[in-house]
Amino acid sequence: MTLNLNVTYHTVTSKGGRSVNEDSLDTFLMPERKGFILCDGLGGHGSGDAASQLVVKKVRESLETSASLEESILYAQKALLLKQQQEHAENFMKTTAAVLLIQGNTARFAHVGDSRIYYFEKSRYILRSQDHSVPQMLAKHGDIRDKDIRHHEDRNRLLRVMGTEWENPKYEISDKISITNRTSFLLCSDGFWELIDEKNMCRTLKKSKTPKEWLQSMTQIVLKNGSGTNMDNYSAVAVFIRN
Repeated sequence: MTLNLNVTYHTVTSKGGRSVNEDSLDTFLMPERKGFILCDGLGGHGSGDAASQLVVKKVRESLETSASLEESILYAQKALLLKQQQEHAENFMKTTAAVLLIQGNTARFAHVGDSRIYYFEKSRYILRSQDHSVPQMLAKHGDIRDKDIRHHEDRNRLLRVMGTEWENPKYEISDKISITNRTSFLLCSDGFWELIDEKNMCRTLKKSKTPKEWLQSMTQIVLKNGSGTNMDNYSAVAVFIRN
């Protein structure tokens, strides 16, 4: 049975304390499927921002033709590698990717790199995507605590990105998630999640009636914790599924 659920969202993206915003995001709402895409470019001005913009565009193009998450990621990867060759920028134009796809009563997400997707049910944190980074690997092996990832000296060392030749697919796809009228998702770049923990994500979610309220409350915490620092670009997409 298909539930009559309403999907709403809100977004934020900022260059923070940097001169250029290398984050990109986009969303689309179709009757049969709804998609949310966020990328964090790597490689400096003119490279990272171009890479993230291209991947966001290509993933959306593919998903809108009813392609799968896997097909959409591979389509965008192929387009990015071609663009690198055209621009002679193989060593610069790279990006992370986080993609959420909602169809019917289920959701799945895909990611490459350390842009995260969080899943909440009834304002409780259930799970998140696992970063493709050195600190995440150390946490997986028990060498550091998960919460230590945020401030680890190697937090920017990524093990997988889009724009690097893959011998085999480097993306990860979640299992299907059965959504309810209390399901929420958060997509965010590392410039966002490094400055807010899961406890505060849940606390603000519990008090928020709309994704805009939730995202505004979280952004206030991010800005407070990042005050006085050369803040990275930060971006996020908050998604509510309600009656």
